[in-house]
Amino acid sequence: MNKIEEFAEEVKRNIASLRSDADLQAMSRIWVREITRHHYSYNFSWLGRPIIQLPQDIVAIQELIWNVKPDLIIETGIAHGGSLILSASILELIGGSGRVLGVDIEIRDHNRAEIEKHPMAKRIDMIQGSSIDQNVANQVADKAKGKKRVLVFLDSNHTHNHVLTELKLYAPFVTKGSYCVVFDSIIEDMPQGAFPERSWDKGNNPKTAVWEYLKTTDRFEIDKDFEAKLLITVAPDGFLKCIRG
Repeated sequence: MNKIEEFAEEVKRNIASLRSDADLQAMSRIWVREITRHHYSYNFSWLGRPIIQLPQDIVAIQELIWNVKPDLIIETGIAHGGSLILSASILELIGGSGRVLGVDIEIRDHNRAEIEKHPMAKRIDMIQGSSIDQNVANQVADKAKGKKRVLVFLDSNHTHNHVLTELKLYAPFVTKGSYCVVFDSIIEDMPQGAFPERSWDKGNNPKTAVWEYLKTTDRFEIDKDFEAKLLITVAPDGFLKCIRG
């Protein structure tokens, strides 16, 4: 075993240790719970655009993109565009013709303008419309046609029914060895009523949608090692690895 392989094995042992440490995992969930009321995830940007993600999840995204090397990344939820810029920048480093497709029910004019003038805009396409509208899904299907490696990030409306419909529409595009990442599944681990101004809550959120969806397919499994090594993530049970074509 060479030094690179030795280090990889050490990392595997570290992850296994973290995965078995229930106290540390509980502490991590408490930390996420407490920072949520401070809108902590709003504090970060990627190459000049607000990204609204935890730093740990930003690292996870780049790792997935680098490992999968997708031809297409489908993202639901655009907001300020930081996540699109992140995905496009990693694709730019990889090289090739990989593209990012963002879908949002409302792409605000000021955000669209900032995204379109960004250097990474050359790898980005956007569709305005509800991600669960069949006409929008058909447009995404046209973009995904013929792609060998597809990665999906779901981060729009966080209600159970919306995310479940997104999974039914977009998870089938994910190719073997790639991922469908469902963000904000952490809502299920938050106290009841933690989001009084939102339509999602404990029992009605992305994690409950993931659990329901996985009852209907054998193509995906939850990558528990991914969330174990992060500890801090908004996507517990949300890193879905495609294990069958």
